[in-house]
Amino acid sequence: MYKREISLVRRIAPVAAAVLFLGACAFADEALLPSLTGEPAPSAQPQAAAPPPAPQAAPSSAPTLFGDSTFESPGVTNAQPSGTHVGQKINDLRGDLARLQSRMSEHNGQLQGQRAAARQSANAYHSLVGDVNSRLQLGTTPGNPELVAEWNQAQAELNKVGESISVLNALSNEAASTSALAAFLLESTRATFELRGAVEEDHRQLAILEDEVNKTVVVIERLLNELSEDVSRTQNYFSAERSNLTAMQIAIDNGEYIGGSLASRAYGVAAPPPAGGAASLVGQRQPLVVIRFADPNVQYEQALFSVVNSALERRPNAGFDLVAITPNLGTPAQISLATTKSRRNAENVLRSLTSMGLPADRITLSATSSAQAQGNEVHVYVR
Repeated sequence: MYKREISLVRRIAPVAAAVLFLGACAFADEALLPSLTGEPAPSAQPQAAAPPPAPQAAPSSAPTLFGDSTFESPGVTNAQPSGTHVGQKINDLRGDLARLQSRMSEHNGQLQGQRAAARQSANAYHSLVGDVNSRLQLGTTPGNPELVAEWNQAQAELNKVGESISVLNALSNEAASTSALAAFLLESTRATFELRGAVEEDHRQLAILEDEVNKTVVVIERLLNELSEDVSRTQNYFSAERSNLTAMQIAIDNGEYIGGSLASRAYGVAAPPPAGGAASLVGQRQPLVVIRFADPNVQYEQALFSVVNSALERRPNAGFDLVAITPNLGTPAQISLATTKSRRNAENVLRSLTSMGLPADRITLSATSSAQAQGNEVHVYVR
């Protein structure tokens, strides 16, 4: 079922970080450090981050997930037994080939049926996604229940496509077993040429049978190869669409898109976190952005998306360190309560980033206190 994972994002918070992220990913002047509290940063005029273009509506038909080949049995030629011992052996091999081809036909029927069902689900999924995208691009109410229902239905259709992956894997295992039987049958047919007591008719029938077994082996190998390709394409498609659904979930909460998924930009190996932890970051390195939680409903997600997206455009293998900052003000009990609240704020920022498509293994989370902080803050550092 649809679950609300992050707060609504309806307005673009003032931010200068999107245009200041240059060179070594640090600001040249600390006075220009952006603040996502809705108030202008000291000594700088607030600049609204330009909203990224909303993703285009998805096509109504699914991409090519599966091949379109069918795998027909080459058949078995009927012949009268010659009456020899070798002729009886050939007749037995001919029966084995017929059963093998029947099994291969079953594999083909299962494959075509699974392809048709998955295509139907994928087409239904893209139709639903296209409708939701169209309404989100025009703008709608946050948490629109009609879009929530369509999102749930789209997720159900996508899950059906995902289920086809395990079915195709199981079918691939069965086809591999059939391929092994076909190889054994081919060796048995060739070995029959060496048997004594055969007549010329036996060898003529053996030659025909060998050709038919060879053709069957080729068809089964083609079936295995196409099954492997189908599984690979479907896995990539399913993973990408799951990420797109997550971005769409955020957009439905917001009533509009804040941007595409960050997953498409997050690749490579992120740098390791700093050895000194939070202490080596605060006061020692310039943060990418500072989110000041001066009130309970800070609208930071649009600005955060713009800044992180800009960072990933310049350094696709970048990682991010979130540090919850608590001011050293008040009694120990007050500081403890503020620390808990600050950690919760940082956890919300982390959930926002992962919901935007940034892998969790690219983010670290830590906490510290600072005498310079006037309130709870979350600093975001790039590495």
